[in-house]
Formats: sequence, C-alpha cells, structure tokens
Amino acid sequence: MIKRLSKVQNVEDAIHCKEHYCEPKAILRLLRMPFFSARSCKYNDTALIMLFSPNDIKDLNYERDLGNPGEYPYTRGIYPTMYTGRLWTMRQYAGYATAEESNKRYRYLLEHGQTGLSVAFDLPTQMGYDSDHPFTEGEVGKTGVAIDTLEDMEILFKDIPLGKVSTSMTINATAAILLAMYIAVAEKQGISPVVLEGTVQNDILKEYIARGTYIYPPAPSIKIAVDIISYCSKHLPKWNTISISGYHIREAGATAIQEVAFTLANGIAYVKSVIEMAGLDIDEFAPRLSFFFNAHNNFFEEVAKFRAARRIWARIMKEKFKAKNSKSWMLRCHTQTAGCTLITQEPENNAIRVAFQSLAAVLGGTQSLHTNSRDEALSLPCEESVKLALRTQQIIGYETKIPEIIDPLGGSYYIEWLTNKLEKDINEYLEKIEAMGGALGAIENGYFQKEIHRSAYEYQKAIENGEINVVGVNKFSTEKAATKFTILKVKRKAVERQLDRLKKIKLKRNNKKVRVALNNLRNRAIKSFNLMESIIECVKECATVGEISGVLREVYGEYREKNIF
Repeated sequence: MIKRLSKVQNVEDAIHCKEHYCEPKAILRLLRMPFFSARSCKYNDTALIMLFSPNDIKDLNYERDLGNPGEYPYTRGIYPTMYTGRLWTMRQYAGYATAEESNKRYRYLLEHGQTGLSVAFDLPTQMGYDSDHPFTEGEVGKTGVAIDTLEDMEILFKDIPLGKVSTSMTINATAAILLAMYIAVAEKQGISPVVLEGTVQNDILKEYIARGTYIYPPAPSIKIAVDIISYCSKHLPKWNTISISGYHIREAGATAIQEVAFTLANGIAYVKSVIEMAGLDIDEFAPRLSFFFNAHNNFFEEVAKFRAARRIWARIMKEKFKAKNSKSWMLRCHTQTAGCTLITQEPENNAIRVAFQSLAAVLGGTQSLHTNSRDEALSLPCEESVKLALRTQQIIGYETKIPEIIDPLGGSYYIEWLTNKLEKDINEYLEKIEAMGGALGAIENGYFQKEIHRSAYEYQKAIENGEINVVGVNKFSTEKAATKFTILKVKRKAVERQLDRLKKIKLKRNNKKVRVALNNLRNRAIKSFNLMESIIECVKECATVGEISGVLREVYGEYREKNIF
C-alpha cells in the first residue's frame, strides 16, 4: 500500500509533520544516513513517497544560484553550449606490464574512437622505485605500466603524436619526473611544450587522506606540487597542472558530500600554497586547475553533486580568493565510474552499473569520462571489455540524443533541492576543516581519515543488513559461479624484458653526466629552488625514476603515517 504525504508543503516540513505515515524517529534516522537522499522509507508495510514541488525550491534565485550554462556560478555547466558544441573527452584509463603492451592498448583504444589518453602507472613507478629494486618484487607492471627511464616513455608513446592528443597521467609523488619525461619525449618528436595538452594528477594531499602512494612528508610534497604548477604556468600554458581528486576519497568509503568537501578543501590548500610559495597571482594559474570525481550508484545525488561542486568552487574562487578571470572560477572535471561498486558475482552486470554511472556524469556536466570495464573486479580488463566500456559512453554520446540538450535536468524540483542541500552540507564540512587549519591540519589530526572510515563502515553495514541493495550480492543472489572472463595477466617474460632494458640503459648511458645532473638536483632541493628544470635535465641524461626519487628522499626524508585510531 502506498500513501502520499498530506498537509505537507515541502520535504523539510515532512520531518516535523505529525500527519505523515512514518514515525519521526524513523525518518530522522534515515536522513542522517550519508547514503540516503531520496527521502523514502517504509513503516508497517506502508511506503512513504516524497513528492517535490516549487515549495521545496521557493528561495532559489535563478541568477544567483543557477545562471545560464557558461555563466557564473556555473551550476548548469561551465560552457554555454556544453556537449552540443563538443562531446566530453572519452579518456579510458589504461596501462599494464611494459611500455610495449601499454602502447598497443593505447593505439587499440584510439582506433576504436577514444579521444584522449589516460596513463596508469605501476606501483613501483608511483612510489619512486625502479623495477630492479628489491621492494618491487611481484609488483612490476601489475597496476599499470612500468616506467623506469626516458626510453620507456618513448616506447609508451611510439607512433602517437603528442601534439595531437590530450594525455592524462595518474601520478602524484613522482609526478614531476613523469611530466619531465613527457616533455622530453615531446621534444624528441619535435613538439614544443607550449602546444602540449593534458593533465598530470599531482594531487599529493589525497594520498595522505585515502590512497597512500606518498613518499615525502606533506610540506616538501606540496612544494614539489607547487613547482609543477609554477613551471607549467610559464612553459606549458595548455596543460592542466593538477587534478584535485575526490575519486580516490570516494573509493575509500567517503560519501558524496565528503568527496566534494574534502576535495575542495584540498583545492583551497593548493591555491594558498601556490600564492604563498611561488608568489603567483591567482589568475596566473587558477584557469589550469582541474578536478577528478567519482560517479557512484545514487543517480540523482551524483548529478546534483557535480552541480553543487561547480557552484561552491566558483564562489570560493571569486569571493574568497578574489579571482578576476572568469576561467579561474570554473571547476573543470574528469569523471571515472565507481570501481568500488564493481562486484565479482555476475560481473556482466557491472556493465549496466557503469552505464548508469556514466549517464549521471554526463547529465552532471563532466568534461571528460572514463568508463570502468565489467571485469575489473576480477583482473586488469581484457581488450573485449575495454571496448565495451568505451562503447558505453559512445552510445550515450552518439545515439541517445542526450547531449543535444544542455543541462536537461536543470529546473527539476528534486535536482535543484538536492543541489542546494548538498551545497549546504558541503559548506558545513568546509567550515569545520577551515577551523582545523585547513586540509593540512585535518590530515595531521586524522579528521579526514576518521570520517572516511566511519562512512565506509556505515555503508558496508547497510549492505549487509539489506538497507542498501546490491543486485547479485544481497538481492536476487544465486549460488551460480561468476561468468568466466579472459583473465589478463602480466607475464613473467614482460617483467624480464623490463629488467633487461633497465640494465642495458644503465650500462650504455653517460653515468658521469647522470651523477652531475643528480647532484645539481640535490643542491636545488636543499636550497628550495624550483626542481622542474633540474628533473628534466636528469631524465634527458637517462637518470631513472628511482635515482631521482632517491636523491629527494635523501633531502626530504620519507613520510610515515601516524596511528590516528
């Protein structure tokens, strides 16, 4: 039996109304749940349905809170024509084994219509170790491509003209080294840095919060991130200097509200650091800041999340930092579908989850998109699966006609109410974080980590007790074995080939010049100079990722996470 709310003017009234069909405590319990936003519940087998109306957004001011697409505060999108002028960049995250295998995968995706590259690096590369280091045993090429020297980078982009393709690199602690290699490869292709387009993630703060691939303590790590931003603002004007990432925060268990709040708090910390440490004017670097968000299962919440994030960031940049260039107010973002929602049971259903998550990202106004593959809960994706993932967003882009309408959900009573609600809750978090001394203070006292752990626990508990449905796990589950996929494995021969190449490079390079370049880097690090030019010099002399990181380890030390629990 279903009954509608009576004698209730809006959703907030329903919480306090004595005429509704659900106990107030039950509603309030649901409303406190971070994953609950649709405001529906059951009591004594009676479904309570919330109906949204103009009364729920009666205080909404179109010019102040929405604006047209391409106009401040960019709630409806950062470009006037959005996808009617050009579709989002279809950028599939890929990389495994050695540069040869990964290059083959990139060219495969480009041949099937991918419009941008996205590079995944293996764990040793991310952590600043060479493939021959004892710590890397069993990890070479497993979570991404192994890159030790400039020669690996040249092979990775063989027959791919870097002046004509946009490349995103998911790399943080060693971001300066991999960016230096990319610049050097482009120069070898005869391409000037001024025309290079792409993104280096370079978001070290979220590593301390959620992901863990940090090397140095926070202060020198931020300094290196600022060096990249400062260098690129002068030499790579089309390059996105940082991708401030909420994706990994959400994957660790954060709610949508926490994802945006913690990400924007990190963004504020970076902006302050660049102004204070590099002395740049806000409008010199802010237009090239970018963001990276998750697209999770709660469809309407995800759409509203993107809208709220744009509005909040625009106001932060214009009102807090007094940016004058309208491009400095824009929150440009890449989106990836939620890896944490992929399951091993009936993995073909993951393709359906990804399709809806992708649609939420598109309706939310993302600038680029990665669609996860159906078999990623089992292994690195095979070619057939990555093609299906790419085809998923291509079908949205070219068949559904959805891109022909700009912000089609704009004006929905529920979407606008939910956008307002998310904005309010996100701003409350930002105020708490600011009172702690900003993102660095919140990291040091463990606030971010504790909040994420709490939310992750509540979410998992809700799945286990059936409050959140996962089809094939706690809803319509069967005892049948998972569908068999071709499991992509990194072969031992590939690892041996990587080790052999590294050994030969160390023998044939001019080791005297390598030592000079590394010593120059050490001196600049000690004197707190910008490191980018020295790192470019090092990679051109074929210094390895591990050698360059080793020098910086000597100067800065290594970070050890505190026990916050």
